[in-house]
Amino acid sequence: MFRRLPEAKGDTVLITVDGKPVTARAQDTVAAALLAAGIDHCRTTPVTGAPRAPYCLMGVCFDCLVVVDGRGNRQGCMVQVADGMRVETQQGKRDIAR
Repeated sequence: MFRRLPEAKGDTVLITVDGKPVTARAQDTVAAALLAAGIDHCRTTPVTGAPRAPYCLMGVCFDCLVVVDGRGNRQGCMVQVADGMRVETQQGKRDIAR
């Protein structure tokens, strides 16, 4: 569904998504890295378990919530990837970290 422009280049970083290695561009957001890697959803809804994918990609809709380095409810479209980052698909409702 999503693919990179052929002329787009850049440094890469290695992140893990649900325990699997994913190569991303250093300037990507987590949501962009997931889409580029062919990962079709980043969370499930608390009530029905329906999969949700990034939608607005600008921090408005909250459909791209993921767990980043053990911290839940992070908007994937607002977090830039970093080498060694651990990303997990968010399953249903998460407690807010205090």
